[in-house]
Amino acid sequence: MTDLQIIGSEEWCIFENLGIPAIKARVDSGAKTSSIQATNIKVVNRGAQEWVKFEVNPLQENRSITIPCEAKLVDRRMVKSSSGISEERLVVRTLVKMGEHKFDLELTLANRDTMEFRMLLGREALMDRFIVNPAESFQVQSFTDDEVNKKYAPFYKEKTGLKIGLLASNPNLYSNKRIMEAAEARGHEIVFLNAELAYMKLDAHSPEIRYRGGNILKEYDAVIPRIKPAVTFYGCALIRQFNTLGVYCQNSAEAISQSRDKLFSSQLFAKNDIHIPITGFAKSPMDTKDLIKMVNGAPLIIKLLESTQGKGVVLAETNKAAESVINAFKSVNTNILVQEFIKEANGQDIRCFVINGKVVASMQRQAEKGEFRANIHQGGKASIIKITPEERKLAQKAAKVLNLAVAGVDIIRSNKGPLLLEVNSSPGLEGIENATGKDLANAMIVAIEKKLRFHN
Repeated sequence: MTDLQIIGSEEWCIFENLGIPAIKARVDSGAKTSSIQATNIKVVNRGAQEWVKFEVNPLQENRSITIPCEAKLVDRRMVKSSSGISEERLVVRTLVKMGEHKFDLELTLANRDTMEFRMLLGREALMDRFIVNPAESFQVQSFTDDEVNKKYAPFYKEKTGLKIGLLASNPNLYSNKRIMEAAEARGHEIVFLNAELAYMKLDAHSPEIRYRGGNILKEYDAVIPRIKPAVTFYGCALIRQFNTLGVYCQNSAEAISQSRDKLFSSQLFAKNDIHIPITGFAKSPMDTKDLIKMVNGAPLIIKLLESTQGKGVVLAETNKAAESVINAFKSVNTNILVQEFIKEANGQDIRCFVINGKVVASMQRQAEKGEFRANIHQGGKASIIKITPEERKLAQKAAKVLNLAVAGVDIIRSNKGPLLLEVNSSPGLEGIENATGKDLANAMIVAIEKKLRFHN
């Protein structure tokens, strides 16, 4: 035991045979086998032997460096992840160097893109070699940032910009055109991708996304999802597939799905102490009268769970009218929410545009005379407004609860203070850019550059 070297909870590993000059590993004695992040995995035959070709992005949050690797396939194993899901992984054997130590190591090839570390060092590698002190780090060898950059200098590609995909449906919409203009102005290549023309290959070893005509969508650095509600299910499946391929998606599939489910998002807001108008939801029409009473009676708002841009939202001015509308919706098995009407708002609400946890622009929307919703798409008028610290905090918290990097947060002022109306995962740019004079499309692209650590 006294001959064993003490290592920390994280250490640097060098794989000369794979061409990886340095990769940071999490030391985990709870895992039997070591694993390394790998994408584009393909098994090839060389005579009677099977080899594996794969690509490694060795630096966390830096997809600009990709190292092609190949090694002999030694096994296929069922491995249970930390989330409890079992999956088949390919296993290779290669030489690893840790300080003065050199030894053969078995590695499972896994998609660790969402993990903090690109490599995990399991107990098979530790046995008879090391003792782990979890309170320490880099006991075997340590590299400074400058040393790491120097090691990877030959791998940096000559690149003037990122390759970005805009996943949407209509390239002629103001918001989509502005985003494409902003990306091009900053020197990036941006491609409009119609979500309904893309299709996927689901495979553990070589997953793909293809586009109309069979073109393989590859080498994208980032995707900006702007999917319309009608294709939420399929669009989110595409976003998950892009994520599997190691592409950064500005809003995740889970965040978009949550924002589109008004019942679920309302439950999340209430759970996280975010004040919303009193909201009711019921299955049976027999509960209609008590449902109306629960939200303080008419006038009240009735909205479809999948409503967007003010569509599918109805104001019932009397209890009788509310009963008729609710029962009509229930008779055709349509899910609705019933919400108290904030009369003192006088047809006004506030849209806050949030990017990476910061409110970058705010506008006030005023409904047309006779209308109760201040939606720009339905004739509402927008003007710049200075929000209060309480409103700013509410908008930031709402976006954070849904884990949205880009969000349009709608707030209404009431006698009880600011209330959250809803959160839009694909907020429009036209109204708020015109009202505030701010270049929000550019801000979205800058946010992607910062996330990917791209210096323009």
